[in-house]
Amino acid sequence: MPRSNAGFEEIEHTADWALKVWAPDLPALFEQAALGMDSLSGVKLDGQSSLDRRLELEAPDAESLLVAFLSEILHFAESEQIGFRNYSIRITSERLTASLEGAPILQASKEIKAVTYHQLAIKATPYGLETQIVFDV
Repeated sequence: MPRSNAGFEEIEHTADWALKVWAPDLPALFEQAALGMDSLSGVKLDGQSSLDRRLELEAPDAESLLVAFLSEILHFAESEQIGFRNYSIRITSERLTASLEGAPILQASKEIKAVTYHQLAIKATPYGLETQIVFDV
């Protein structure tokens, strides 16, 4: 079956949840990872409201930056009950800046406690980049 140039799919993991994520470049990979994490949680957003947030993060490598980014998205969900539907992400070296457009969370059917580093590696493929992310539930 042909695969789109960016996306995510849940993969089996013994105790936690895991996603396989792929995209043509690093910003798109981060966006797909965030969308996939929300999909795993069953997040439903208020369609009538719009809230914007901005993020600036630094980390020593792309994997650490991905964990920091997804952890911030989880933090917004837990502390402010906000989820995001649109991401404008810029990554240069060890720095991420992002403008996030979202809305209040109306429903989340499952809880993710944390993003882990378990077997996390961003790999180049003939189609772009790919990674697997394990979430602690």
